[in-house]
Amino acid sequence: MYLGIDIGTSELKALIVNTDGEIVASQHATLAVQRPHPHWAEQDPERWWQACTEVLAGLRHQSPDAWAEIRAIGLSGQMHGAVLLDADGKVLRPCILWNDTRSAPQCDVLRKCYPQMMAISGNMIMPGFTAPKLRWVAEHEPAIFSRIDKVLLPKDYLRWRLTGRFVSEPSDAAGTLWLDVAQRDWSDELLSITGLTRAQMPELVEGSAVSGRLQPALASEWGLSTSVTVAGGGGDNAASAVGVGAVNPGDAFISLGTSGVIFVVNDRLQADPQSGVHAFCHALPGRWHQMSVMLSAASCLRWLCNLLSVSESQLMEEMAQLNDEQLRRAPVFLPYLSGERTPHNDPDASGSFFNLRHETPRALLGYAVIEGVAFGLADGLAVLGDAQHHIQQCSLTGGGARSTLWAQLIADVLQLPIVTHPASASGALGAARLAWLADGGLEHEVCLKPAVQARYQPDVTRGAVLQQRLRLFRELYIQQQQVRSLLPA
Repeated sequence: MYLGIDIGTSELKALIVNTDGEIVASQHATLAVQRPHPHWAEQDPERWWQACTEVLAGLRHQSPDAWAEIRAIGLSGQMHGAVLLDADGKVLRPCILWNDTRSAPQCDVLRKCYPQMMAISGNMIMPGFTAPKLRWVAEHEPAIFSRIDKVLLPKDYLRWRLTGRFVSEPSDAAGTLWLDVAQRDWSDELLSITGLTRAQMPELVEGSAVSGRLQPALASEWGLSTSVTVAGGGGDNAASAVGVGAVNPGDAFISLGTSGVIFVVNDRLQADPQSGVHAFCHALPGRWHQMSVMLSAASCLRWLCNLLSVSESQLMEEMAQLNDEQLRRAPVFLPYLSGERTPHNDPDASGSFFNLRHETPRALLGYAVIEGVAFGLADGLAVLGDAQHHIQQCSLTGGGARSTLWAQLIADVLQLPIVTHPASASGALGAARLAWLADGGLEHEVCLKPAVQARYQPDVTRGAVLQQRLRLFRELYIQQQQVRSLLPA
């Protein structure tokens, strides 16, 4: 049996798979994001550990026989977060998350003064990445910065609690701007730019390699063998790719979770920093991937439903009743509730509705939101370069994948076949598979593509209508940029 743990932004999930690749138990716990100031997004790492112990206790209760047979643990998690520890292992401040954009001014300085950052890291300097966050801490919280002994990514903080070891792996480390992505190793030059050294970084192993063993005290407390190992694991999207079998060049998937991601596998580093496309290491050795990222995706629909005091399922049902004439007159929504990464790299971009009227029902607001997210994905696809022409179909994962309406809409906007899988195809499944590989599993037997739940073929006629609305969507963003200076700071 193999345990996969995925620490997301809104929840921590875990599951157990057997040696037939079947999921025998799963549990989750919710997480909250603190936003004490504009552009800030933080979480308390201790809450991650509490959620982890809650979820694991639930798994043990749900399936005690499977629990007792766990041989290895894999980890997946939200990327880019900055967990800062002192020499005693004390967390110095709340973790600054991936969707925190406070470090935009620091990014401007880094781009101007250190152009080698993009050349070595293969990525544009954006506020979401970890290095600018540390530059912000150095400038605004120097007393904390001076006490930093280790900088960890979220899943690697859990690893430290599980094993007592400071270890990361290339897929997650690539999102820090401290990694030489081509060499899959820390760059001393990049670290020095933000006043850090290799000694403050965790050791690196590949995602399918052993990173340590479960601490004996935890193994005893949890009723597990002291021989249980912990795999390197992967950043959330790289682990999700392993979960959906996207492990060979040309494989692709779309993640429709809190953020929205288009992920394409490469057999070599294909970097184009100026496009805003991320070029990261895969969780498996000898592979890389390109990734376009929009900061707000399914979270946009959650935001709207909270405002309207309606459940997502109810609003989706109302959207399904809309006819084509209504859809053509729907408002247009810009989904930039947390700024945007690909392709704009614009932390100050904001969300908005265009073309509201007295008679606009809430169902059309909901449709405008899911359409706006689909348009954001189209913007990301457009800058993927040659990789976009090799995509034959995309798997759709994440919470948004549960909506047949949204899946079909994405197929129509992107004019690509979309397939969905059982809900278990996730970062937690990929993490469990990486644990299996670290325990000696063979890639061609472990990293299988899961069963297809549904297929969505693009509708050419509907796609033509949507292309007209996409052009308006893009023009509205340009206009927003021009009027933003009139808004108060």
